[in-house]
Amino acid sequence: MFTFEIMRYSYFLLIILSVGLYNCGSKASNKMAHKYTNDLINETSPYLLQHAHNPVDWKAWNDQTLEKAKTEKKLMLISVGYSACHWCHVMEHESFEDSLVADVMNKNFVNIKVDREERPDVDQAYMNAVQLMTGSGGWPLNVIALPDGRPVWGGTYFPKNQWVSVLEQLNKIYTNEPDKLYKQAENVAQGLKTLDMVELNTDAPKFEKEFIETSVKTWSKEFDNKLGGLDRTQKFMMPNNYHFLLRYAYQNNDKELLDYVNLTLSKMAHGGVFDQVGGGFARYSVDEKWHVPHFEKMLYDNGQLVSLYADAYLLTKNELYKNTAEETLEFVKREMTTEEGAFYSSLDADSNNAEGELEEGAFYVWNKDQLKNLLAEDFELFSDYYNVNNFGLWEHGNYVLIRKDEEASILKKHTISKEELYEKITSWKALLLETRNKRPKPRLDDKTLASWNGLMLKGYIDAYRVFQKPEYLEIALKNAVFITAKMMKDDGGLYHTYKDGESKINGYMEDYVTVIDAFIALYENTLDTKWLNNARDLTNYTFDHFFDKTSNMFYFTSNEDTSLVSRSIEYRDNVIPGSNSIMAKNLFKLGHYFDNEHFNKTAVTMLNNVKPEIQEYASGYSNWLDLMLNYTNPYYEVAVVGADAKQRIEALNNTYLPNKLIAGSTEDSKMPLLLNRYNPDATLIYVCVNKACKLPVSEVEKAIQFLKE
Repeated sequence: MFTFEIMRYSYFLLIILSVGLYNCGSKASNKMAHKYTNDLINETSPYLLQHAHNPVDWKAWNDQTLEKAKTEKKLMLISVGYSACHWCHVMEHESFEDSLVADVMNKNFVNIKVDREERPDVDQAYMNAVQLMTGSGGWPLNVIALPDGRPVWGGTYFPKNQWVSVLEQLNKIYTNEPDKLYKQAENVAQGLKTLDMVELNTDAPKFEKEFIETSVKTWSKEFDNKLGGLDRTQKFMMPNNYHFLLRYAYQNNDKELLDYVNLTLSKMAHGGVFDQVGGGFARYSVDEKWHVPHFEKMLYDNGQLVSLYADAYLLTKNELYKNTAEETLEFVKREMTTEEGAFYSSLDADSNNAEGELEEGAFYVWNKDQLKNLLAEDFELFSDYYNVNNFGLWEHGNYVLIRKDEEASILKKHTISKEELYEKITSWKALLLETRNKRPKPRLDDKTLASWNGLMLKGYIDAYRVFQKPEYLEIALKNAVFITAKMMKDDGGLYHTYKDGESKINGYMEDYVTVIDAFIALYENTLDTKWLNNARDLTNYTFDHFFDKTSNMFYFTSNEDTSLVSRSIEYRDNVIPGSNSIMAKNLFKLGHYFDNEHFNKTAVTMLNNVKPEIQEYASGYSNWLDLMLNYTNPYYEVAVVGADAKQRIEALNNTYLPNKLIAGSTEDSKMPLLLNRYNPDATLIYVCVNKACKLPVSEVEKAIQFLKE
């Protein structure tokens, strides 16, 4: 009933928009750059600092601001975005830099700017409210709330005239008919209580292959079997989806599904969504062929995609996957890494064009004359390879480089050898990168987030595991040391963000789960138990501060954080897997490592809790399905003990074996999986399932045979 009431009243409020189109008219703009300064000048978030000179009297989200709204009995205007968000910049330019618009905002509202990456809790709470009220959401996210913080209206991007009209009408309602807004707030609050909450599933856990098979079969109806990804216009990479499907196809000998995954990975790597000159992926493509990206580059995408392409290479030995992962890591090293070993958050979609105005993609695109001048006699070959033609044309005579034809046809047409072509490609990329770097660069969001650093750290570890490049492990270790030294609190918890030598904001569940996952992987590749113990200690911390004993799931926010309009449980997988699905997989592994039955039972209960939802929308539960494979198929504990343990593990890692964990030691160890297994005269490999082990072997090939039986 409350959902109907919310939607019905929200529709009434949205009528305001159409009124605005006719009544607001065009107002004279009054923009004077950097004449103003507001409270955001004292913040460290690059996104908030971008708005520090708006004439809007922006406040940061904090206790003082929230108290101000209550004291002055003003509606709160909460505007959420992030520094790489193109439409956030558009709305800023059209509305927030306009002093006449600012007058309306400042007179009637307490205006709060929020960096969604810095405060994902605030973003999540109000995004849930907007989706509940309107059925959709996005960024910029703009919400009107009562002085107590309860939301009553919201939406995303609005043109200036609509924006002003909405604000004036809402203020009029608040002044003359406040009961309407308070009724709306009550309805929304009731809805939020049921949103993203999970009930304990009291049915006995039952995980079967047929369940996963049915889920994948239903999901496959959405596959684009010509261009890869899902059959829709805009395409997101969704790395966890394809990581799961890669594993599922391998473990079930499903060639058709594996072909689909390879098609998708190849199309993404060939597309404009991958930076063909400088490496690294943009956030998504705005078309079905992975061509024109929404040009911002996010750390979280690139960390996960490195892991995906590394594992895909391990299975297929496709050099394209190796090159894609390595070029992405080179981009991260060159443009996203600090001297301390931390990783920055993102690069903006916008940069200054030749006229000095911000333009989406200006840094990345090329016109034909530029390329002809740079490449000279190589232009024809280059234009065939990267489609400087109608296939690669974007707009305004600009091209986004994209590959389409197989290399064999290029070699035949231009009578050139593969070696010669690769030499030319290397020289082209160096030349274009050097030329491009002379352009104004996209703005950098130079804050460090624990959660995204965990994902990138895992990417480096996975790349080291597969490609065996010592440099990748060195970078991973430097980042892990940074996290433990600079982003851990005195009580053993994590901070969420770091910038300019200062860590702040209490960590969220997303921070813990990604760092725990990366530390487990770091242990598996170094055998340094410090990282495994750190993972266990952080896990214990989450049980103390995030665990919901009623559902056996984990809240997104700590019990030490100031309460918001709702305290949610994030469990659905998205571009980044839900924090609860990552946590369940962590608990599964840590339960094996430490023989911890509480961890084991919690992982099973969490998976059982979400099972009823999975088949309805499998792509939103791919990380859960990956965990389910651990129960439906044999899952191996591989213990390697002896002086040559590291070398044996490196040899094991040359084979794609997704259904295993590795424990190892070069000396005697008390870890449950290693206890009483050390032999000073030999290095032995124990392959175990459910605490039942094969006889130990010294040959890696024999151990792999056990793992493939």
